[in-house]
Amino acid sequence: MIHDVDESIRALIRREVGDHGEVDVVFEAPTKEWAARRNTPTIDVYLYDVREDMRRRQAGIVDLHDDNGHTTARRQPPRFFKLSYLLTAWTQRPEDEHRLLSSLLTCFVRNDALPVDVQVGALAENDLPLPLSLAIPPPEDRALSDVWSALGGELKPSLDLVVVLPWDLDRTKETGPPVTKPAVVDMQDPVAGRGLPPRPGPPPPPPPPERPKRRARPARLG
Repeated sequence: MIHDVDESIRALIRREVGDHGEVDVVFEAPTKEWAARRNTPTIDVYLYDVREDMRRRQAGIVDLHDDNGHTTARRQPPRFFKLSYLLTAWTQRPEDEHRLLSSLLTCFVRNDALPVDVQVGALAENDLPLPLSLAIPPPEDRALSDVWSALGGELKPSLDLVVVLPWDLDRTKETGPPVTKPAVVDMQDPVAGRGLPPRPGPPPPPPPPERPKRRARPARLG
């Protein structure tokens, strides 16, 4: 669904920044070779980092219900991933680049989530706005200067855009039909097919122990 996020961002930028004339919106890596081939005003939206948002991870199972409120299936909750984009403007003059960056800043400050009406593909099926954050300092292990060094280009003004994307694990298990009748217990003899015999009562108590017989005393002689 990352490509759907790309196209949705492109649609939002074209709608909000359309007053600057014909501006291309691309998703290329801003390397020196790419910059040398560029000859038209361009907004580059480069995806440079993808990582899971651990604060949004949920445990357990989610129940899916029908119109009557009955549970029809269960599935694991989705995972959430943070897509980090490097937004840059490329024109012949720095002043024009700053105007484009200003329009981008206004666009994403005005929209703190990716609107539903610009979403395409699988995103449009969810009918949910995707949270956005702009120009927030990245973590220490993801400095923008390191990104520019890896690209081999010169550092220039840019905006850091982060989109939170829910990723459905597609692990749904259907449940059985709802119980509409009380349970019935039927006990049958597996051999004869008849009812089981009644349970025997408690065993009789053991007989009392026998007493030892007394010996007769011998008679005395006079």
